[in-house]
Amino acid sequence: MKDRNFLAVLVISITGCLLFFMSFIFSMPVLAQSHAGHTAQPTAAVEKQAAKPQATQKEVTEEAPQVEISSQQRQLIGVKTVKVSLKSIQKVIRTVGRIEADERKQTTINTKIEGWIEKLHVDYTGRYVKKGEPLVEIYSPELLATQQEFLGVLKWAAQPGDKKKDDTLGLMIAKDAAASLDAARQRLRLWDISDAQIKQIEQTGKPVRTLTLYSPVSGFVTQKTAVQGMKVMPGEKLFDIADLSTLWIIADIYEYELPFVKVGQPARITLSYFPGKELSSKIDYIYPTISADTRTAKIRLTLPNPGGQLKPQMFTNVEIRISLGKKLVIPESAVIDTGTSQVVYVDKGEGAFEPREVELGLRADGAVEVLRGIKAGEKVVSSANFLIDSEAQLKGIKPLRRLK
Repeated sequence: MKDRNFLAVLVISITGCLLFFMSFIFSMPVLAQSHAGHTAQPTAAVEKQAAKPQATQKEVTEEAPQVEISSQQRQLIGVKTVKVSLKSIQKVIRTVGRIEADERKQTTINTKIEGWIEKLHVDYTGRYVKKGEPLVEIYSPELLATQQEFLGVLKWAAQPGDKKKDDTLGLMIAKDAAASLDAARQRLRLWDISDAQIKQIEQTGKPVRTLTLYSPVSGFVTQKTAVQGMKVMPGEKLFDIADLSTLWIIADIYEYELPFVKVGQPARITLSYFPGKELSSKIDYIYPTISADTRTAKIRLTLPNPGGQLKPQMFTNVEIRISLGKKLVIPESAVIDTGTSQVVYVDKGEGAFEPREVELGLRADGAVEVLRGIKAGEKVVSSANFLIDSEAQLKGIKPLRRLK
């Protein structure tokens, strides 16, 4: 009896299993049809998805990509952050200049007559001469003849007044003689004969054999072409004299630095001749041309030289500090230049860093101005940002393109 009951239960179980599998197999086409019909529903769902582009773009803008770095990794690679803030920045322009003589205090000594140098008082270059000191004595036959003519006019001018004071013709001759005398005296002056020499000629009644040229300024002889016994012609240069009490410094400024340079800006001057000593000056002229080879313009500074220790052609270091006001700045080390854009990594907290494109402005003293992309108070990575950028590149994380 027991065996029959067991067999009956077994048959019923097997029959139930067969019915379940058969019902599952037959129901598969129906499920496939219903799924196909679900994907084929076109209008409502597709129109809803097509109507969402703005919302999707907004969500992408809000959900900026981030790269996560654990605290142990941050300590290992040395991540440092700085807060973006408004700071007063200065641009420092450092350049090299050279000392030159002041062109406004240079004098050339030449002669207006033809003759020969009989005596040379200043016989070497570099000598210091004082104003009024004799430089050279020149013998000129033409000048000697002019002096003799002057003496003849002087004697003739003295005659009419002594012989016929009341005679009208005598008065006219006296006036003509005075005019001729003034003309002869003026001609001697134009040939650089001083009034003292002319007076000496009048008093002695003898012409001066040589013409003495005197220095019109005090300074150093920078060039000498006069040689004892040489023949000189009118207009020929004999000496160049330069007053070195004040000097010029000519410095080069790169083309991109020119917008920051203005006349009157102070500058600090240092020389290897004065180790540890600083001299102060101001820009007094900016030259109007740029060198095509070096792409630099020249500026001029004036420097006093009371002791005569500064020499022309010395080299100097010139430093110009320019205040640019308060700017939103970050360190230059925080910026990664990709070639097409500038990227910084913003610390979002808890090990998350967001790559962000920024627009930069002025650069000065290791800092750079930020025009767009980050705000004051945010923190950016200033150290090990290249390692963070490498991690972001491996994970395919790139900064979002921000609309300007």
